[in-house]
Amino acid sequence: MSATIHRIIPAGREPSLEPMMALVAGDMNQVNSVILTRMQSDIPLIPELAGHLIAGGGKRMRPMLTLACARLLDYSGARHHKLAACVEFIHTATLLHDDVVDGSDLRRGRRTANLIWGNPASVLVGDFLFSRSFELMVEDGSLKVLKILSNASAVIAEGEVNQLTAQRQVETSEERYLDIIGAKTAALFAAACRIAAVVAERPEPEELALDAYGRNLGIAFQLVDDAIDYSSDEETMGKGVGDDFRDGKVTLPVILAHARGDAVQKQFWRDAMHGHRITDEDLAHATRLLEDTGAIADTLARARHYGQRAIDSLGGFASGQAKTALTEAVEFAIARAY
Repeated sequence: MSATIHRIIPAGREPSLEPMMALVAGDMNQVNSVILTRMQSDIPLIPELAGHLIAGGGKRMRPMLTLACARLLDYSGARHHKLAACVEFIHTATLLHDDVVDGSDLRRGRRTANLIWGNPASVLVGDFLFSRSFELMVEDGSLKVLKILSNASAVIAEGEVNQLTAQRQVETSEERYLDIIGAKTAALFAAACRIAAVVAERPEPEELALDAYGRNLGIAFQLVDDAIDYSSDEETMGKGVGDDFRDGKVTLPVILAHARGDAVQKQFWRDAMHGHRITDEDLAHATRLLEDTGAIADTLARARHYGQRAIDSLGGFASGQAKTALTEAVEFAIARAY
């Protein structure tokens, strides 16, 4: 596995999403206008609950990827505005459903919608946003776009179910885990990037290259999230430290630490994932085991590997502001762990 990202930014400056945000700022205003218009309803609870999450401080990375990839391809139309909003609605719907499934209390440092309005309202508003996303797909008029985004929606749901059935199963293989995050996280990253090539009417190799960029970035992004759940703080993450541990979520660091542990350590992980070891002291012990077995370091090494694959996928595109911004977005995703 490659252990380094070949950085393009000057030494001494931390990677940032700022170049991508600046690149697509004008387009993003159009996307935000679509989001605000399409989340309205005569039922007041719907925009109230949806607005709570949509206005919750997220970076809107997925719709920004659609816009940045369109810039990479010199697309000059406006179809990508509605489609980027569609991507954000799919993502927001999955977050609403995820928080219900996980019983989460915090999302981006704020109380979750399910904690405020309850699980039924969160699920139903998530369904509303999914429906809005499909309206936007149909309005675009491209069967190819519809196929890419509808398939991504189905794959995300499959990934979530796969993760649910793997919950607390500490013997889950690394291969299965990568399948899970490839579906539940990376599929939407891939689709968000790929549809830019469709609306720009570019050849299939460019479609597939952007799909590979988004997919590998999504996997890297999730692996870093897995690592920082044990090695960051609540303010940085916007959720409770050790939430994955207390929820019995079997992530890659746990899979690696369990596989490398002795009999006593293996029993600790089994007990922990089944909810029998959830104190702060247990979390501290788990973090020590992750460090001692190299599980955190190796998870981040894998993230860098997928990050480099994402950057390599951009190799065939012309150099310029958009390619630089997309490359730095990968560096930013990795650098969150350091």
